[in-house]
Amino acid sequence: MLTVTHEYKLRPTKSQVQIFEIWLSVCRQVYNYALRERKDWVNSRKSSVNACSIVGEYIISPDTPRPTYASQCKGLSEAKKHCPELKTPHSQVLQQTLKVLESAFVAMWDRGHGFPRFKKRMRSFVFPAVKDAAVENGTVNLPYIGWVRMKMSRPTPEGFLLKQIRVVKRVSGYFVMLTYQLAVNLPARPPSGHPLGVDIGLDKYLATSDGELVNRPRFFQALHRELKSLQRRLKHQRKGSNNWLNLQKKIARIHQKISDTRKDWHYKLAHLLCDRAGMIFVEDINFKAWAKGMFGKHTLDAAYGQFFSILSHVCWKRGVYFARVDKNYTSQICPQCGTHTGKKTLDVRIHSCQSCGYTTHRDTAAAQVIRDRGILAVGQPVSKTASGGVLSGIDSNIGLESSL
Repeated sequence: MLTVTHEYKLRPTKSQVQIFEIWLSVCRQVYNYALRERKDWVNSRKSSVNACSIVGEYIISPDTPRPTYASQCKGLSEAKKHCPELKTPHSQVLQQTLKVLESAFVAMWDRGHGFPRFKKRMRSFVFPAVKDAAVENGTVNLPYIGWVRMKMSRPTPEGFLLKQIRVVKRVSGYFVMLTYQLAVNLPARPPSGHPLGVDIGLDKYLATSDGELVNRPRFFQALHRELKSLQRRLKHQRKGSNNWLNLQKKIARIHQKISDTRKDWHYKLAHLLCDRAGMIFVEDINFKAWAKGMFGKHTLDAAYGQFFSILSHVCWKRGVYFARVDKNYTSQICPQCGTHTGKKTLDVRIHSCQSCGYTTHRDTAAAQVIRDRGILAVGQPVSKTASGGVLSGIDSNIGLESSL
């Protein structure tokens, strides 16, 4: 099953915006009420049966079963008889809100995530089942709301069936995410073509095994002074006042600008890498550990985890083989002769092998080691034709960094 999601900006009327706001508010109330119900049940089971907590105790019958998605959906139907507000949104929209809460608890149990928190605001709601004819001539038909205009920035995919509609609220307006599916199984891309190793870092954003170096754009740092000034002004405003709300919107717009610019640059860089290779290999890195280091702020600004996800998706879409390899000792091995050169300090930016005399940029040498490991992993012979020069092609000076 092939699934694609297209995002478009909505152009709703004032009455439709009011409906969106009411629905988001009701979804938030349902989510928080269901979370409180689950949290009370958990708190009532914290103490032993023959003891009570010194601080407080939640008294719930021991025969009360644990709240689940099914039981809370049933309770939601009963609550609609007493609370008319719950009848305003589409019934499946509220059920999807409870499913989001269930997914949060599953992530806590299975993947070690934290206990779900109460939401101050809800940013989206979902229609899980819609008609395929819900999109026509730059409009989308939302159940219970009607036809809403949207900016058709690209055509809808032909042959796909519309399965889901998500309405998202951002500081710049409302957006709709249309999920399409096609009943087809695509075979995995076989490893073939020109291999390319990619090494990432904070001195240079990345280096490739072909000798290309990409400067690191500083998305957050470019707008940090303006952001800091607005946050300083916000601190002296009365919470909830008009000035406070206006400053909050300005700060949110800057954060969205940083995020959109970073993602746009990542997509452009991923496509440029795919233009140059048939196989791309990267390091398998734990970015959460990276973010806790001394340069955590700069690591988060670079968003390597997002870039690797985008690169993987672009490679799949363009038929380029993508794989991750072991990250250990990539900067301590000579890609030409395989000699272990020892640990280098961060100020050493040139790789110079004492055995074979091979000299190149440190990050380029690491990228060539990554390339060789990837080629060996897919079962192909390694060709010792590493280039040590710096090519001009995907350096950020071509205009990617200036998109900020």
